[in-house]
Amino acid sequence: MGHEARTQTPAAREARHLRFGKLPERILPEDMVEERPAVARDPARDAFNPDEWLVRVCL
Repeated sequence: MGHEARTQTPAAREARHLRFGKLPERILPEDMVEERPAVARDPARDAFNPDEWLVRVCL
């Protein structure tokens, strides 16, 4: 017990214990991470057809 704790009044000790007497609720690691895509989805990217490209370029 530190010097401050011995010189405090019982009411001050009780108030400190009510405020700091227990640890906060545990937070799970998966609740601390937010997952978002790095770039916005590009609809043109999914429109590519490799067979169509092959026919246009090679024939």
